[in-house]
Amino acid sequence: MKKQSKRKGLTSLFFAITLVLYGCANQAEQAKTDTLNEISNSDAKLNLSDDASGFVLLSESVPDAILEIRYYSTYNFVGTRIDGYEEPVALLTKEAATALRKVSDELKKKGYRLKIFDAYRPQKAVNHFMRWALDTNDVTMKPYFYPELEKDVLFPQGYIAEHSGHSRGSTVDLTLFDMKTEKEVDMGGTFDYFGLLSHPDYTKITKEQYNNRMILRDAMLNNGFKPLEEEWWHFTLKDEPYPDTYFTFPVSVTSVSNDRCVK
Repeated sequence: MKKQSKRKGLTSLFFAITLVLYGCANQAEQAKTDTLNEISNSDAKLNLSDDASGFVLLSESVPDAILEIRYYSTYNFVGTRIDGYEEPVALLTKEAATALRKVSDELKKKGYRLKIFDAYRPQKAVNHFMRWALDTNDVTMKPYFYPELEKDVLFPQGYIAEHSGHSRGSTVDLTLFDMKTEKEVDMGGTFDYFGLLSHPDYTKITKEQYNNRMILRDAMLNNGFKPLEEEWWHFTLKDEPYPDTYFTFPVSVTSVSNDRCVK
């Protein structure tokens, strides 16, 4: 009789815990849905455009640049190819591409080429990031991109945002490539690492690594770009031509015509 009573007690406790967990899960799912709805409403208020006439292929504007478009690949913080990246190419506004070619010319004299990780990013790609950020169960790439952080803080702390300057077309993520060693320059941290290590002024790296960051930063500032103080690789053209427009066309060669390279 005691065993039966004990079993009934455990069963009741199990069901009570299950109901609590179910309720928490429902609350979490509802919060996720509410956030996505808020983002959708926010997108509706944006000045969105699918007009690519002001954009060029970076490979035509800066032919010496090396392209490693991470969001076309699966090696990124999400772990899959990102929505909107139909080809491993980089697109920029004409103005940003012209300025970046000047950066390239300056750095070539010092023995460097530019290596591009990302440039124009369609709004649908940013939406993909947000869906991923709200799925706290998907932590496949945590060891590589955010080992020091829990995933549920990435959105609240601003590592992932519902809108990106990349979608305005004049922002680029890049690093240096040493023409002599034929290797990527050591910046003391990797692209898209979420944490203090990625801040340009982070001092717990070697002097050489810090100097490498400053070589890139100085060249970008010299030619009209402004930095992001949380990411050593991220720069936006100061006088960007579309400061209030977020573009939606996919990253592909067909999005821009072949005669739009910078002359």
